[in-house]
Amino acid sequence: MPDAFADRIRWIEHRGTRILYYDWSNIQDYDQAVALVRASATPMRKEPEGSVLVLTNVEGSRFNKRVLDAVLELMNGNKPHVKASAIAGMNGIMRAAYGALGKLTSRRLHAAATIEEAKDWLASQA
Repeated sequence: MPDAFADRIRWIEHRGTRILYYDWSNIQDYDQAVALVRASATPMRKEPEGSVLVLTNVEGSRFNKRVLDAVLELMNGNKPHVKASAIAGMNGIMRAAYGALGKLTSRRLHAAATIEEAKDWLASQA
């Protein structure tokens, strides 16, 4: 994973539960967004199948088709490793896209109003 993204892709702990945190917040540049999404695969795919709780924060970010295609590719590749997934910071358009991505990847995705709510939900899935 590029050092430029080390602060955006990291492990956190909440209520004794290890969570992979993707901080995709406030990304306005599409090239940067695609690079960050692609870098997000590395730590996930080092973990055992069905073991990872993942939280994605997208607050204040912009997405286009190219970014969403990269997210879809990431979600499909990560699917075997994910135990549960939550996302925070979505607006209405992003909620619709996220719902569609969930259906395309056959993944159960929890949309949370806040990061804390997402962390609490993920901890309850451990």
